[in-house]
Amino acid sequence: MSTIFSLLSLTLLSCLSADVVAVPSPQSIGSDLTILTHNDLYAAVIALSTPQSQAEAISRCAALGETLWDPGNTSRDLGFLRYLDYGKITDEIGVYWIDAGPGCQAITTKGNAQTVPCDSVIPALCSQSASLSSPTTVDTGSRWRTSIQTSNQTIVGYRDKLSFRFLGLQYAARPARFAHSKYQAPGIAELAKGAKAAKGTREILALNYGLQCIQPGCGEPTCSEDCHFLNIWTPYLPNGKAPALKKKAVMLWIHGGGFTGGSGSDTTFDGGNMASRGDVVVVTINYRLATLGFLALSNTTITGNYGLADQNTALDWVRAHIEDFGGDKDRITVFGQSAGAASVRALLASPQAKGKFSRAIMQSNPAGAQYASSFSHYLTISEATDLTKAILTELGCTQSDKAIQLACLRAQGPAKLVGERNNGWTGTIARYPVVDGNYLTGNELPLGKAAPKLNVSVMAGIMRDDGGPFSKFSKSENVSEALTEQGFNPGDILSSAQFPIPEGDNMTMNIFNLTSRVTTDAEFRCLGQSTAHVAVMNDVFPAVYSYEIDRGYQITEWNPNPPTCNAPVTANRPFGDTRLPYFRCHSGELYNVFGTLVRQGRPVRDEQDIPFSQYIVDTWTAFGREGDPNPNPIFLTARGYTNTSTAVNQSSLWKPVRPNQPILRILNTVARDEGFREVEQCIVLDFPLDYYVKG
Repeated sequence: MSTIFSLLSLTLLSCLSADVVAVPSPQSIGSDLTILTHNDLYAAVIALSTPQSQAEAISRCAALGETLWDPGNTSRDLGFLRYLDYGKITDEIGVYWIDAGPGCQAITTKGNAQTVPCDSVIPALCSQSASLSSPTTVDTGSRWRTSIQTSNQTIVGYRDKLSFRFLGLQYAARPARFAHSKYQAPGIAELAKGAKAAKGTREILALNYGLQCIQPGCGEPTCSEDCHFLNIWTPYLPNGKAPALKKKAVMLWIHGGGFTGGSGSDTTFDGGNMASRGDVVVVTINYRLATLGFLALSNTTITGNYGLADQNTALDWVRAHIEDFGGDKDRITVFGQSAGAASVRALLASPQAKGKFSRAIMQSNPAGAQYASSFSHYLTISEATDLTKAILTELGCTQSDKAIQLACLRAQGPAKLVGERNNGWTGTIARYPVVDGNYLTGNELPLGKAAPKLNVSVMAGIMRDDGGPFSKFSKSENVSEALTEQGFNPGDILSSAQFPIPEGDNMTMNIFNLTSRVTTDAEFRCLGQSTAHVAVMNDVFPAVYSYEIDRGYQITEWNPNPPTCNAPVTANRPFGDTRLPYFRCHSGELYNVFGTLVRQGRPVRDEQDIPFSQYIVDTWTAFGREGDPNPNPIFLTARGYTNTSTAVNQSSLWKPVRPNQPILRILNTVARDEGFREVEQCIVLDFPLDYYVKG
C-alpha cells in the first residue's frame, strides 16, 4: 500500500488583545501550520512552520487544543514529513520541535529524532487529534473550530483529520425571483439572519451546509430559493497575505443533475480527500435549478440564465475571498460533470466569466442528440418561449397583459415552478441555458477560426459507456423498432454496417448493447471529440487533454437500468468482479474523482479500487495545480504516493491533442493512449469529427 497522507497548511498569529474571539485564527496563533496525515492514519501532525522557542511551541499547540507531537514508535514510516520541504528553493532539511521524551527534542523532515539546545528557535509539530468525518459523523465542537478573517468578517469553520472545512457560506443574497444574483461580501446576508457580532467584528458560523436550491422532490423548508451557498475545504489558511509559493490552486466544482437537481452539499462531492491529497482548495456551489434557474420569456424581463449567473457570481465571490482561505485566485479550475460540465462549457462561452478562471474540466458533457440536444447548443429566448408557453398554461398564467402574466408567475409557489403539479412532480419545466445577449451571446461555444483565444487549458472526456443510463431496454426484439422508439434513424444506422448487433443468446441485452453504444456516441462521445479536434485546429485553448474512463463504480444515488452499470457479483467477488463485462456509466467516475468511495460507505471491490481512485485524484489535482494532468514525479515522491508513481511509470506521458494527433487517454488501472474512438460511427450519426468546423 502506498503512503498516502494529507497536507493542510494554515497560518495562525498570536494576539492577546481583548478584542480577539475565542476561536483560534491565523491572527491568534502566529505560525503557518501544515497538517500531515500518514497513509494508514496512524500518524497525523500539525506543523507550525514559524521559528519559535519550545515554550512558544507548547503554548501555540495548546491554543489549538493540541500538544507537541509524540512520534511514538520510531520504526514507523515517517517519510510523509518530507513534504514539509517540498518546493523550497534551498536544499535545507527542516527541523521541528516534538515531544519525544525528556529534554528538548526535535525531528528532521527525514524522520530523524534528535536532542537540540533548549534555546533553539525552530518550527514545531503539534498533535492532530481531530477524527475523520463521514456523512453521518461530524464533530463541529468548539475544540476543532478555526476561524479566518475576510472583508473584516470572522468566518468560523472546523477541522477534521483531513482538512479545514467552511460550509454554507452565502455568496449572494437571495435575489428577486427571475433576477440575476449579484456578488455580496460576507456578513451582509448573514447579519440580516442574526449572525453573532463580537466586539467590532462579525462572527459567521460556517459549520453546516446551507439549504439546497428548490428542485423536484425537494421543497421548502429543506430546499429554498434562498440557496446561494458555497463550501470550502482547504489545506492552508494564511496569516495575512500568503507568499505566492504557498497559495494553493483552487478546484471549483459545479454539480450535475440535468439543470433540475443536485447541490454542492452532496457528500459524494465532499472535498476533504481531494483538498488534502491534492494540496488544493476545493469549492462546491449551489445554483438555481429548473424553471427558477432557467425560465425565459420573449418580450419580457425574464431572460433566463439565472443558474448560470449564479455560477458567475460564485466565481466573483471566490476570486474576492479565496486567498484568505489559502487559495490562488489566478489558478482557479472550474470542473463539473453532466450538467455541471455543460455549465463549464457555458462559462467558457460566457463574456461575463472571461478571465475568472484559468483551467476547465468537463466530465461527460451532454452534446448532440436526444437528451443532450439543448445542453451545449443554446436555445434562443424565442425558442425557449415555446416551452415556457406550456408552463404558463399549466400554471394558469396566460394573461395577455405581460405585467399581469409576470405577476402571476412570481406569485406561484416555488415547488410548482419546478414541476410539482397535478399531485406529483410531472409539470413542464424550463432548464437550459439560452442566448440572452449577456451571459451567452451565441448558440454554441465558439470554436471556429474566428473564435476568441481563451487562456484556459481544458481537460474533457467521458465514461466509456456514458449513454447506458439514457438508453432503455426495449420490449421489441426488432432492432429497427428499438432504435426508432429511442429517437434514432434506424435506416442510416443499420445500413452503415458500423453498428453491428452484438451476438449472444439474450436478444434484449444485445439490442440494449447496441442502443447504448449509439446513445453514448450521439449524446456524449462524438461532439466531445469534435470539440477537442476543432478547438486544437484553431488554437482556441493553450492545451486540450481528452480522455475516456474504462473503469467505473456507479453511485448509489443514481443507477438506472440496473444492474448494467455494476460489476457482476460472483461468489469470490461479492461486491463486484471488475474483470467481467459491465457498463462504465454516466456518473461512474464521481467517487474516484473526489476519493469518496470509502467515505460514502461503499465496499472496496478489489485491490485496484483504491489505487485507481488515488491515481484519478492525483491526475485531476495535478491539472488543477499546473494545467497538466501528468502528476509531477517529484511531488509524488515528496508525498509518498507510490501507487500513483507506479501507475505513472507504467504508462507514457499524457500528451495534449494535436491537430494531426487525436490522442485519447484511456484511464484504467493501466493508462494508455488511443486515437479518438468511434470516428466512423460518428459520421453515420451526422456528428463527424469536423462537426464544429461546419458549424
